[in-house]
Amino acid sequence: MEEEKKAVRNDEVYSKVVRAGKRTYFFDVKSTRNNDLYVTLTESKKTTYNGQPSYQKHKLFLYKEDFEKFTEGLQDALNKIEELKQTDEYSDASDSTSYTSVDFDELS
Repeated sequence: MEEEKKAVRNDEVYSKVVRAGKRTYFFDVKSTRNNDLYVTLTESKKTTYNGQPSYQKHKLFLYKEDFEKFTEGLQDALNKIEELKQTDEYSDASDSTSYTSVDFDELS
């Protein structure tokens, strides 16, 4: 399910909301004071903290000088996933309903 929302602040040029299971992704195009464009990618995941609903957010800033390299890296990773899905080791992975639970604080 995908939705678009209108820019709220002056520096927000465009925003795209993508809901994917328990996560929501925000793709926001923003501008600097010098009218340079950049992208923020935000992952928001609903969790429970002390019995109350809460949201964990992780944000990535992508600047114009990195757009091409980022796109190449992402496309390379997606191509590798498609290649690996053709092997016996990963062929059943797309049918799995289990998810990996990663605590990003543990990765630091």
